[in-house]
Amino acid sequence: MRGTPLDVQHPRRRRGVARLSALAVAVAVVASGCSAEARRGYLPGAEDGEQVTNMTERITTLWTGSWIAALAVGLITWGLILWCVAVYRKRKDDDTLPVQLRYHVPLEIMYVILPILMIGVLYFYTERDTAAIEDISAEPDLTVQVVGKQWSWDFNYLDDNVHQSGQHVLEVGEPGNPEELPTLYLPVDERVEIQLMSRDVVHSFWVPAFLYKKDMIPGRPNVFQVVPTNEGVYAGKCAEFCGEFHSGMLFNVAVVSREEYDAQMEELREAGQTGFLGSDLDRTQNTGDDNAIPTGEG
Repeated sequence: MRGTPLDVQHPRRRRGVARLSALAVAVAVVASGCSAEARRGYLPGAEDGEQVTNMTERITTLWTGSWIAALAVGLITWGLILWCVAVYRKRKDDDTLPVQLRYHVPLEIMYVILPILMIGVLYFYTERDTAAIEDISAEPDLTVQVVGKQWSWDFNYLDDNVHQSGQHVLEVGEPGNPEELPTLYLPVDERVEIQLMSRDVVHSFWVPAFLYKKDMIPGRPNVFQVVPTNEGVYAGKCAEFCGEFHSGMLFNVAVVSREEYDAQMEELREAGQTGFLGSDLDRTQNTGDDNAIPTGEG
């Protein structure tokens, strides 16, 4: 006598699988909100849930759409696997094999063409959004140079001819951080061009709330533009291992009003922090490089 169908033979097993699946989904949802940087449930951002820059909405949409597509493919694949396991399983007292097929041309065409179409769609949207995110053709309202160094940051505000130099404080035998982290000030709703450079080794400029990071390679400046759209203070860090005290290479980004930004620039000017921190401070002393940081009076 052949075995009974799976849904009749093992009702308890089916209920157990359903419970485990529900538990896995619940754990994934809870885990997505565990990060201290997590906002809007699944991605970093402002505490009020608003978009932080002019590009965070685009990045969020691309990220979410990619995960939805991946989940749909996964569900179809898992469903087909489970269906084959249930339908073509070996029954009790059944010594014969299911019909074996060597070729199935329509099926083979489908699983060749379908993945190509899927990858093509993902490539289209990724390329479209990457081109928009990396576009630096617009005229910026101001330009800031961010210079990475072991293990802190220098900020040159080129339009205002002032600078700030961060210091990494070391305690005896232990890595330390300055009591006040260096802060990069950006005016809200203005286009900022940020030029990224390194004084020594490879670093990476990362502001999680901006959903963006970019490497800083000695002798090879990188540039991007951003329009901050939400006032607040956002944590930044180096995202490339750069030595013993890499974990303490932290900074803040303060998105403020134009009035507060101008006041901060004036404060730096009154403190004597005028001019630029130039390439003469680089460990490699690459002053002959056309792409080097301009040497100023500061």
